[in-house]
Amino acid sequence: MSSISSDIIRGYNDTMILYLLWDAPSYGYEISKRIRSLSDEKYLIKETTLYSAFTRLEKNGFVESFSENATISGKRRTYYRITDKGRQYYREKCAEWTFTKEAGGRAWHQQFCDTGKSEGCCGHSERDTRGGQGLPA
Repeated sequence: MSSISSDIIRGYNDTMILYLLWDAPSYGYEISKRIRSLSDEKYLIKETTLYSAFTRLEKNGFVESFSENATISGKRRTYYRITDKGRQYYREKCAEWTFTKEAGGRAWHQQFCDTGKSEGCCGHSERDTRGGQGLPA
């Protein structure tokens, strides 16, 4: 698999964006480049997806936008910064992801990987289990 399906990651675009805004404001193109880089080029967020997320995040009070002259030519660029409400939302989404990963991963592995039909499923061999429960080590 060479890329991450947008269907898989759709619910976490907002979380990724908030993570990238945590320390400093940024703008769309820079965030897009950072997502691509952090995913080792496996996820390329579409421009429409990114700006739809900015609109949603701003509408919900999770980010604020502001304009700044960014280039020598004087072209204005829209920057985004995370709000306190956005920081709280980010923490909630991270807790949700941890729960989902643990519960979903366990269920997936037990249902599909422990059947003996899929050597190497989830990146683990049949002997890479913990406590005989078929969980990844």
